[in-house]
Amino acid sequence: MNKNDIIQKTAEYIKVEFSDDSSGHDWWHIYRVWKNAITICEHEKADRFIVELAALLHDLDDWKFNESGDETPLRARAWLESCSVDIPTTETVCEIIKHISYKGAGVENKMKSLEGFIVQDADRLDAIGAIGIGRAFAYGGYKNRMMYDPDSPPHMHASFEEYKNSKSATINHFYEKLLLLKDMMNTNSAKRIAEQRHEVMVKFLDQFMNEWEGKDVST
Repeated sequence: MNKNDIIQKTAEYIKVEFSDDSSGHDWWHIYRVWKNAITICEHEKADRFIVELAALLHDLDDWKFNESGDETPLRARAWLESCSVDIPTTETVCEIIKHISYKGAGVENKMKSLEGFIVQDADRLDAIGAIGIGRAFAYGGYKNRMMYDPDSPPHMHASFEEYKNSKSATINHFYEKLLLLKDMMNTNSAKRIAEQRHEVMVKFLDQFMNEWEGKDVST
């Protein structure tokens, strides 16, 4: 298979694998990350084949959805090998997948490659803005979490274990992760896009808190 055929076959595979997801990590999330990554890649002049493969496969071994609780890219590696992707490309894609996820406010970002920075940015862009708000509440409902609990303040997690085991309300997630992402973007392209999406979340939270307290802000 040529590179275009591998990308198309991978997209079809992932679409089937994630067709029934209700957590905000469905096929359309992956589709948006894929398209965001291509857009950023065009500006950053990276290896597009690696970027597209990593974007399409980035959630296949997500710690949130496997029993081991880590992101060892076993399924992604098996898929790449089944497509006869060369070893250096496979290793780079798997390294990106392993380090792509946000793991807590105080946890070091171990991503190293430009291609990895691009896919990580594309994934983080889909976690903020209007779509990010919708996804946050979809995931909260999927995990049976409260929408908001005034008696449980946000917590800045210092380790991946602490972040992984958190069960706090969805509104806390904005302060523990989503509002931090604007300043954690790696590429200039993503930083520009993130500015406007960040403001959408700030305005939403202001409105949410006003409504929670029954404030009339119409005048």
